[in-house]
Order: sequence, then C-alpha cells, then structure tokens
Amino acid sequence: MIDIIIPNYNGAAFLPTCLDALRRQTRRDFCVVVVDDGSTDDSRELLRRHYPEVQVIALPQNRGLAVAVNAAFDATGGEYVVLLNNDTEVQPRWLEQLVGALDRFPEYAFAASKLMLFDRREFIHSAGDFYRTDGVPGNRGVWQHDAPQFSVMQEVFGPCAGAAAYRRQALEALSERGKVLDEDLVMYCEDVDLNLRARLRGLRTVFVPQAVVYHRLSATGGGKLASYYCGRNFILVWAKNMPGALIRRHWPRFLFAQLRFTVAALLHVREEAARARLRGQLAGIVALPLFLRKRLNRFAHTTTPELASTLTS
Repeated sequence: MIDIIIPNYNGAAFLPTCLDALRRQTRRDFCVVVVDDGSTDDSRELLRRHYPEVQVIALPQNRGLAVAVNAAFDATGGEYVVLLNNDTEVQPRWLEQLVGALDRFPEYAFAASKLMLFDRREFIHSAGDFYRTDGVPGNRGVWQHDAPQFSVMQEVFGPCAGAAAYRRQALEALSERGKVLDEDLVMYCEDVDLNLRARLRGLRTVFVPQAVVYHRLSATGGGKLASYYCGRNFILVWAKNMPGALIRRHWPRFLFAQLRFTVAALLHVREEAARARLRGQLAGIVALPLFLRKRLNRFAHTTTPELASTLTS
C-alpha cells in the first residue's frame, strides 16, 4: 500500500488540479492523505464536498510543513510514503513509474520524480537534487530546457520532497526522536536535511525520469518566506549534518557562500525578500547551539567517504 501525503495550507485554488490528477493514476493501490495545516480558506470544505475518498488530517493551527508531514506519517502505515505538493499536477503513469522503480530496485530507499514547470512544461524544476560542499543545495537541471541527459534513470543525491517516494522502513530508520522531518527547521530544506541523513546512513536515491510532475513553483510559498527560511536553514542543515572531516576541509567555502548571500542581500536591502534573507541568517546563527546539540548522535553510523563522493563542489 502507498500513502500519498499532501501538506496543505490555504491551497484550495490548487487542490482540484492536484487531486483530479491522482484520480487518473494507472496505479491504484494508494491512499491520499491531505494534512490541512490550519488553513483559513475553504480547503476543508472543498475536500469534504468534492473529494470524499481523501483522508483529511486537520491540524488546529499552522505549524509548518515538517509538523504536517510528521503528523501524516504517524497516522499512516503503508509500505511506501509519497510526498506531493498541493500545487502540482502529475501525469497518469507518475505513481506507477515512481514507486515501480523502488519495486524493481531494492537497493534504493528513495525515488525522485522529474518536476517540470507548470506554465512552461518543457523546462525543468528538478531532475533530482544535489548538495554542495559549501552548504548550498540545488535542483539538477533547474530552469533548463528538457534534454536527453535528464531522461536517464540514474542515482542522484536525493529527491525534492515536492514529489518523492520513500520506503517507510527507511524513514523509520532515519527518524530522530520519533520524527521523520526535523520540526525545528519548520519548512524549506527539511528534505535536504533528510537527504543528508540518508546519505550518512548509506541510503540511496534513484531519479525516475518517466515519473513526470508539473509544479507551480512557489505557488503556496516563496518570496520573503522562502528567503527567510533558506537564509536560516542553509546554515543549520550544514552545521547539523556535515561530518567533522568535511567541515575542516570546506569551512572556507561555507563561509564564503554565506558572505556572498549577505552581500547580495545588502545590495538589495530595500527589497522585502533581501531583508528576510538577512533576518534568516541571523536567526540561523541564534539557533546554532540547538542544532549543534543535534550532532551528538548524528555520526554513530556514518559513511563519510561515501557522503563526500556524492557532494558537488
């Protein structure tokens, strides 16, 4: 059984496109779970009236994506967990191809979809994700026109959680104090943190180019919210997860990347998103003691050479 978990916050305008596409899936052994994270629009009424097959978990207040996903994970029990953004439209064979890859290749724990831009469908948002030694994550192929190199099934660093499949057993093994996603990250980079933890345990991801998803980029986020949490969480994810040997080797690159973000934000300080980035960096520094404490049990089962070989310079 497959549990498709869709976090939702004030996404009533996007849910019909997302859920109607799931109704057209060729593979049918799945349950859709929408976690409504304290929406104030008519999301819950929409689900009640038009999508009775959907299981709804209604959280009383908005606490961020990580809390919402964890609540759904605890409430479900399928062999596979699939995370899907509410602002997506999947192709009919998406689930068949995505989970089918994990069925066929037991050596992989996660599977990454091929995310395309919703309004420019020949352009890529993510063909699997990568992570750089300076602590900056990224999407393979982002903004590029689709090309043959992005049509090959291959191992990647990790999936973008906007449309990804996971073996439940692997997520359970990665849980920290019973939580799959780190709730202290709130949102943005929570999937990067998960991917790093997986790599540190030797768990691998396969990119499945036939599993195509169209994504309305940052339709329910972005702007100053994304700038703040990326400014904060780039720092915290690196500090929490990077093994000591790699920190000693790459800390100048990390520092330079952070200074580059700071300078760029200062040059555009009149813009709201730039000010949010600066506030996020400050919040990351303030939260460092908490995340450094999270390192204490991080490396009991690490495979640092394997991690190093998967990072991008």
